[in-house]
Amino acid sequence: MKNFLLDDKNKRVMIDFEKGNGLVPVIVQDYQTLEVLMLGYMNEEAWQKTQEEKKVTFFSRTKNRLWTKGEESGNFLLVKSYHIDCDKDTILIKAQPVGPTCHTGSRSCFNTEYNQNFLFELERIVNNRFEFPTEESYVNRLRTRGINKIAQKVGEEAVETVIAALNETEKDFINEASDLLFHLIVLLREKGLSLEAIAKNLEGRHQ
Repeated sequence: MKNFLLDDKNKRVMIDFEKGNGLVPVIVQDYQTLEVLMLGYMNEEAWQKTQEEKKVTFFSRTKNRLWTKGEESGNFLLVKSYHIDCDKDTILIKAQPVGPTCHTGSRSCFNTEYNQNFLFELERIVNNRFEFPTEESYVNRLRTRGINKIAQKVGEEAVETVIAALNETEKDFINEASDLLFHLIVLLREKGLSLEAIAKNLEGRHQ
């Protein structure tokens, strides 16, 4: 298998393994929340295996062998996309983590205090509630009442957010704004849309 990636224009971009004595650093990022999960290294063999099996495989510098993340714990990193930097010597992999990434049990090896992109994690949770509905799920109960009720809830939460911003405490405002964003995510999912679609639209407007 060739050691190349396809860029946005479907042109082949070769990976420079020679620059780092046969190894290139690999950053792994959650494909939905965009949280950085870990950093590892790959040689050409690890890179080829990662492409073939769609599970992130590194070259362990301490064990001097290939190492597939999750081979013992089952906490695999399932590859969603590959990207390469401008110097062609670093790979970014966006992956779906199966369980915690770090051996300590944390979701990220960088042990951040909280997930700054939790809105994307919340979107993933809402999507899961849609795909695997249960009676005790609030999302499922809301959804069964139809899109009119979901849209109504967004409107109600928007009004309550405005009232809290004008007349209530900062904590109240944060709580109401959180309720608004949650119900908006549910409405987006009901319409078959995502936060990514909104982000792209906002970016386009900014340009």
